[in-house]
Amino acid sequence: MNFNYLPIVVLAVGLSGSYYLGFMPPVIFLIYSIASILTYLIYAKDKQAAKNNQWRVSEARLHLLSLFFGWPGAVVAQQKLRHKSTKWSFRIVFIVTILMNVGLVVGVHTNDGTKHLRDWIYQLESLVVVNIDNQLIHTAASLLFEFRNSGINATEDSRFYIRKSQTSNDKL
Repeated sequence: MNFNYLPIVVLAVGLSGSYYLGFMPPVIFLIYSIASILTYLIYAKDKQAAKNNQWRVSEARLHLLSLFFGWPGAVVAQQKLRHKSTKWSFRIVFIVTILMNVGLVVGVHTNDGTKHLRDWIYQLESLVVVNIDNQLIHTAASLLFEFRNSGINATEDSRFYIRKSQTSNDKL
C-alpha cells in the first residue's frame, strides 16, 4: 500500500463514521469530492503548463484549493502526476492546509461545531428549497443535507461529551 494515500483513507473513514454517528450530512463528503476533483484538474493543468513553458498556476492558488477541501485531490495529483511533490517549502505549507482541514473536521464534533454546522446546513437547504422550483432537486437536497440521526441530542458534561437518543417520552 502506498502510505501517501493514507490521509485520504482516514478522511473517508472519518467522514463515513461521522455521518453514521449523526454529526455530518452527506453533502460534506460531496463537497470534499468536488473540491478534490477540481484541485486535481488544476494540478494537471499546471503540470502541463510547466512542461510546455506556459503560464502557470500560482502556488498560493494551489494552496488555497487545498485549504478549501481539495487537499485529497492534491495528494493524488502530487503522486500520480509527480507535480509539486519534492519542493519542501511547498510541501510544508501543503501539510499545514491538511492540518487546518483536520482541525475543522474535529471542531465540527464539538457541541458548538455541531450547532454551527447544523445551522449552516439548514440555511443552505432553505436557500435551495426557496430558490429552486423542482421537486427532484428538493428531494436530492433533502437527502444530501439530512443528518443520519436527527433524533439525537448532544449534551456536554464538564468531563466528556455525551450523545443520547431521544425516547418517545422525551419528545413529548
